[in-house]
Amino acid sequence: MSRTTLSTGLALTLVSAIALTGCGSGGGEEVAADAKQTLTVWAMGEEGARLKPVAAEFTKEHPNIKVKITPVGWDVVHQKLVSSLAGKKLPDMAQMGSTMMGEFIALDALEPVDTKAFKRSDFFPATWDSNVRDGTAYGVPWYADVRALYYRTDLAKKAGVTKAPTTWADQQALATAYKKHGAEYGTQLQPGATGAWQGWLQYLYSTGGELLGKDGKPALDSPQAVKAFKAWGSYFDKGLAKKNFTPGEDAAKDFSNGKRPMFQSGPWMVQNINDQHPELKGKWAVAPVPGDKSSTSWVGGSSLVTFKDSAHKAAAEEFTKYLATPKVQAHWYEVDKTLPAAKAAWDQPAMKNGDSSLPVFEKALGSAEAVPPVEKWNEFAVQIESALEKIARGADASATAKQLQKSAAGLVG
Repeated sequence: MSRTTLSTGLALTLVSAIALTGCGSGGGEEVAADAKQTLTVWAMGEEGARLKPVAAEFTKEHPNIKVKITPVGWDVVHQKLVSSLAGKKLPDMAQMGSTMMGEFIALDALEPVDTKAFKRSDFFPATWDSNVRDGTAYGVPWYADVRALYYRTDLAKKAGVTKAPTTWADQQALATAYKKHGAEYGTQLQPGATGAWQGWLQYLYSTGGELLGKDGKPALDSPQAVKAFKAWGSYFDKGLAKKNFTPGEDAAKDFSNGKRPMFQSGPWMVQNINDQHPELKGKWAVAPVPGDKSSTSWVGGSSLVTFKDSAHKAAAEEFTKYLATPKVQAHWYEVDKTLPAAKAAWDQPAMKNGDSSLPVFEKALGSAEAVPPVEKWNEFAVQIESALEKIARGADASATAKQLQKSAAGLVG
């Protein structure tokens, strides 16, 4: 999953423009799926380029539908989507990151998913739930990101640890052993700044905690949240994680040289380590995130959305169906190394014969929790990241959580 930010002033300007244009009122006459047409699709970065040959295969089966793929960088996609929405120049379909869903649902930009054509039971639950607001789904899961623990098995063995940590206590004991036997820090944790929430959320979910309570309001000062903040912060208190954030730090490099022989991240790191540090072959492993009440990660990734004003909704549904089939989802893993969101895709040969870490990620997907579609997610995340930075520097977790609850309350409608 990728995230982008937009300055508050620009965001307010663009949202005001959207309000004035009255977007979401519906486009012109819709085109039938069997009519000759061009379907416009935005996909992000390299995924946009990789999707083009997949779209060409779709057109072979649906020769009446030409698919025009436009790659858009993750760093500009939010601004481009919002401004295009204001100017009524959106494509028919787009790939949308999980944390962007809430905003575009609130802007009434997305066509609800036909739940006769797409069923929640076909996907890992959290991948579906991240697209749901008030019981209505607005996106079909395409691929998923989920966190796991990466650790150096060779250095663990030298430190006297021969099994993967399964609990928080195990994990901290391993971090302590790593440092005792020469590591600069026992683990890699981001102490603040953009994206820091991604290293903390699995702590919250492993306690049984939630970002939002049953009433839809923030639950960031719950006993579970405070417990998660304390567990996360303890690594900095004990000198097991670096307190100062340095942009551009290379987790794979520090993993390779043994400075920080443990971290939590997504499936893309498997390929990064294999490609960039082949000398580590046989010296590291991937395990489920260690848990408190449970081992529970969070799910990110991307879904496929159709915009409400599109005149090609029927064709968009056909293309979405194609991309959601188990065979194509498994092929997309081969192309992009991202995890299939459709459960049946994991029975395909590409997944069964893939990397040895895949069973870990499949298990994690089955128990993971969704990031709720919060309309003001970027601002919400910034508040969490600010709290994490304070805790990493020694602030009291309980008091910080209370302050966080107050500051986040106004960001959730």
